[in-house]
Amino acid sequence: MLKLLSTRRLVCHLKSLKATKCSHSKFVTEDSVRSFILENTETVEQHHLTPEVKLRLFTSNCRYWHEKPELWPFDEPYWAIYWPGGQALSRYLLDNPGVCKGKSVLDLGSGCGASAIAAKLCGAACVVANDIDPVAVLATCMNFELNGLDSPVGVTENMIGSEPGRYDLILLGDMFYDEVLSRSLYTWLEQCVETNNSQVLIGDPGRDQLEESGRFLQKLAHFELPKSVQEENYGFTFTSVWRYHPQLSQNPLQRKTQ
Repeated sequence: MLKLLSTRRLVCHLKSLKATKCSHSKFVTEDSVRSFILENTETVEQHHLTPEVKLRLFTSNCRYWHEKPELWPFDEPYWAIYWPGGQALSRYLLDNPGVCKGKSVLDLGSGCGASAIAAKLCGAACVVANDIDPVAVLATCMNFELNGLDSPVGVTENMIGSEPGRYDLILLGDMFYDEVLSRSLYTWLEQCVETNNSQVLIGDPGRDQLEESGRFLQKLAHFELPKSVQEENYGFTFTSVWRYHPQLSQNPLQRKTQ
């Protein structure tokens, strides 16, 4: 059951979409959106870096993989794709469970929720999944259930620029795809580190915005992506996990793996 995302808020969000994108009245309750996700995604366990984690994703077997984009009734379904940065973060956490065991964890821009799931599987005391798309938060809760876990705390407000919360660990996968957003993220993350001494881990396959705007980054892990993921992600062949900390001595990038 969603903890912070109510059915009423989901209904308001769906009604705010353009009529051409939400023309069927059945998409107005949490149960109907759950049914829609179940009908239009496929459970995937293989062909990514974390076979321990089951996810409901878009595949070539799904109807909307082949439909015209304008027929999709919601916002862009970023939550239905397991992006390479999220794969790196999730793999890193599963390989290093002590990073999040017993800690409060925020998965910012949680998407399908894989990193949040990995954190919970590794013993995180509290996991918050934040995504501005309410459908993504619902999909994350469904993926938690798919993995035998209780739903996380779901937050749909834009947390970037807000007063830093008391999180031990902040996770960001594939968030550095836009230059303006990247600058806002770094400013906010610096406040989180300075205010609460939060640890910040970033998963990214090497997008320009991360490296051009990035400061005080230390590479922790490096993974080769499966061939199918490479083909789906513009030819990225590797993905990495970075630690962000304003007090790291080398600038702009520390590229040695711990």
